[in-house]
Amino acid sequence: MLVLTRKIGERIWIGDDICITVVKLAPGGVRLGIEAPPHLSVIREELRNQLHNTPDTATENPGLVPSNKPQDGR
Repeated sequence: MLVLTRKIGERIWIGDDICITVVKLAPGGVRLGIEAPPHLSVIREELRNQLHNTPDTATENPGLVPSNKPQDGR
């Protein structure tokens, strides 16, 4: 695992087509902006775990299906 220190507005590139930007720092966490090609799924770990732990979750709750649509993180 590579561990980096970044400030607000600074970016990390993964390859040539994935960019992670530090958007906001707060006492309880950090807000990141992620730019990735549409063929890559970008999803929070807790939602990924829900999808993988219950096979029918995606059909029962379409809001848990991964997408590259921007989310406000709430």
